Amino acid sequence: MAVQKSKPTRSKRGMRRSHDKINLPNLSTDKSSKEIHIRHCLTKNLLYKGKKVLIKNIYKS
Repeated sequence: MAVQKSKPTRSKRGMRRSHDKINLPNLSTDKSSKEIHIRHCLTKNLLYKGKKVLIKNIYKS
């Protein structure tokens, strides 16, 4: 079984934890409806870059 030789320093611990922060999503405002949404995604009104987007139903019942 692997056992460490010595205790990791505060510096090494900090370097390891430096990528553990939480990033907030980038938000954008739609041109026409002024609705706030996640970038590169549709708004609730199915608008993308101010234009209406049609979505085809991929599930056929």
